[in-house]
Amino acid sequence: MRTRTPDISVNHLQTNESALPSQRNSSLPGRAEIIEVGLRDGLQTLDTIVPLQRKIAIVEKLIAAGVEQIQVTSFVHPKRVPQMADAEAFCAMLPETAGVTYSALVLNLRGVERAELAGIRAVDMGVASTESLSRRNANCSVADGLARLSAMVERARRAGMRVRAGVQSAFGCAYEGGVPRERVVGLIEHILNLGVDELTLADSTGMANPLQIEEMISAISPLAGDCPIVLHLHDTRGMGLANVYAALRCGVVRFDTAFGGLGGCPFIDGATGNIASEDTLYLMHQLGIETGVDLNALAAISRDFESFLGRPLPAKLHRLIGR
Repeated sequence: MRTRTPDISVNHLQTNESALPSQRNSSLPGRAEIIEVGLRDGLQTLDTIVPLQRKIAIVEKLIAAGVEQIQVTSFVHPKRVPQMADAEAFCAMLPETAGVTYSALVLNLRGVERAELAGIRAVDMGVASTESLSRRNANCSVADGLARLSAMVERARRAGMRVRAGVQSAFGCAYEGGVPRERVVGLIEHILNLGVDELTLADSTGMANPLQIEEMISAISPLAGDCPIVLHLHDTRGMGLANVYAALRCGVVRFDTAFGGLGGCPFIDGATGNIASEDTLYLMHQLGIETGVDLNALAAISRDFESFLGRPLPAKLHRLIGR
């Protein structure tokens, strides 16, 4: 007897967003946004150098899928992160598309200057939550890191850039363990006083759990006011999507994600991939939350890149939909 292959098409996996308003919990937002960081955070730990033309092709496919916020590179010394050695050339080739914002990570004043010269109009920066991480990541103390951050924000402001800044390893440090919430709140207050446009809480080590997410956002939201909070979550311990759900219930609507679940910080031991763009989108769509992104098209990007690398990617949904 022939066994019927289960139909796992997108019609079975992805519920139409417009069909769910009566099912969506009133505590959830109606719309949320992903910031695609796969081209920066996703690629930075790969040994395989990704050709410039392939990077540009990924950008074009992301835009076609409806992604409007794309972090494309980091302006860091190529000896530290060889994958980002083509930062200026990559930025020069980015297609100009209405409604699409390209951003980049900057680690110091030189990085801000390079981003400005490359035509980048939005920069992302941060400070470590612990002394151990700050020494390893930025070769300075946390206090010196805050001073550097202040100078970087001022320089980016003069250049007319949109500035996003936040705390790295806000929910736990790979070297010092748990991070007191009061310390993170204090760092956030300092950052907000600089007049940034967006605030980032980064779970760089993937140590956060939903209760921590709720408690941290509850503590930060009154301070942030109208300044949007962005969550940068890693799925190191399999808690990524549970943390997304907890954050959505707290009103957070902006999340860094990476296609295929690529990523990890080269300066933090054991910091594996980001939450996967396609898996996060699927969760949001199932909750009746609009994103404006074509899940099928995004999954195809991950499948194609998986073929390029010749190994499976951590995400799940790209294997199930749109084939």
